[in-house]
Amino acid sequence: MKIKFTKMHGLGNDFVVIDGINQAISLTPENIRWLADRHFGVGCDQVLLVEKATNNADFRYRIFNADGGEVEQCGNGARCFVRFVYDHSLTKKKEIRVETASGLIFPRLESDGEVTVNMGIPTFEPADIPFLAEKHDLTYTLDINNKQIEISVVSIGNPHAVQIVSDIEDAAVSTEGRLIESHPRFPQRVNAGFMQIIDPHHIKLRVYERGAGETLACGTGACAAVITGIARGLLASKVKVSTHGGNLWVQWEGKNQPVFMTGPAITVFEGVTELSPSEYRNEK
Repeated sequence: MKIKFTKMHGLGNDFVVIDGINQAISLTPENIRWLADRHFGVGCDQVLLVEKATNNADFRYRIFNADGGEVEQCGNGARCFVRFVYDHSLTKKKEIRVETASGLIFPRLESDGEVTVNMGIPTFEPADIPFLAEKHDLTYTLDINNKQIEISVVSIGNPHAVQIVSDIEDAAVSTEGRLIESHPRFPQRVNAGFMQIIDPHHIKLRVYERGAGETLACGTGACAAVITGIARGLLASKVKVSTHGGNLWVQWEGKNQPVFMTGPAITVFEGVTELSPSEYRNEK
């Protein structure tokens, strides 16, 4: 089966984007893993599928991590999503309503080429994240590799655990991130963020993403870091987030308010590929 695809990225967090409206698409976990494979396939952190909406929205947006699992939300992907549907003439609107597994989001193309996404209202309730805790608190202690770390937890449609570190370049992202991701207190696993606060208006961030490992940038991770920092009284309401892939802006006015994220969405190339060729199946 051959499909058309577009390779895109948001600050180096890269995607294979597929039009599921004008071509018949049925993706298996094996297909996803092959598309994401940087040696045998196209290569990406996530596969994004554009579909017709099932409810009161312009489109349905599905996200698959490199391990083949479907997830609820992806902020950098949301920016690429609106750029894709506009550039491919699937809509003439510059602001759209997009249905995701965690609810509606509202990405908007700005006049300067950047994209702003209304990511919705975050939740801190442990049961909604989900996170195993007796009650909501601003911080929790997590046992990791025979030591205790302090985290904040929040859902931006997907679960995040954020810890503050003195220097993100020295942070144990690959080792601690993997352990946090699969910690038993997160029944559906979690994205692990490592935040360095430069000043109340600027942070640096690395994220170990659930099902993908560390990525060059994570949109929902940027939102989660800023939100938890604001909730703890450490950050201003609008913050520059510097990742290894570049900069995002995140704005949140506080409890019961939506979070807004602004950043780039770039098309790299377009192509046609066969889904999961037999030689890859045999190799794996």
